[in-house]
Amino acid sequence: MTIAIYPGSFDPITNGHIDILKSGAKIFDKVIIAVCYNVNKEGFLPIDVRTKLIQESVNDIPNVEVDAFQGLTVEYAKKRGASVLLRGLRTSFDFEYEMQLSQTNHALYNDIKTVFLITQPEFNFISSSCVREILINKGDISGFVPEAVCRYLTMNAQALS
Repeated sequence: MTIAIYPGSFDPITNGHIDILKSGAKIFDKVIIAVCYNVNKEGFLPIDVRTKLIQESVNDIPNVEVDAFQGLTVEYAKKRGASVLLRGLRTSFDFEYEMQLSQTNHALYNDIKTVFLITQPEFNFISSSCVREILINKGDISGFVPEAVCRYLTMNAQALS
């Protein structure tokens, strides 16, 4: 069984993330969306809210699991028995950063491979930070995030601003 870890902050998860996830779920036996908890950075959404919203957004994909972790991604991958890190690319700028990250992860754990998947063109411009900016400025985020995320963010927009 090939297990892939799809790590990220997903703060919040976007339709672009879901696009990468669905593609990965067709390739690998199991994909674990691993929400990274960074003690040095306060997230827009609490990690428990992020994981709950992601779970609601991926319930229809049977070989996907949602989890949260703290620390090095490669250590988490070892613990979960994963041999692949799944990463999404939107632009050539993403590739430069992701290539460096991939090489660092490989240096830390030689048995891990990184697989890059490219988002569909309609998702190339979507980022979590863009969604947050639109939300804070009272714009419509419904085309950028899954329904459960849109509902939560819209209902809590004032408290999140």
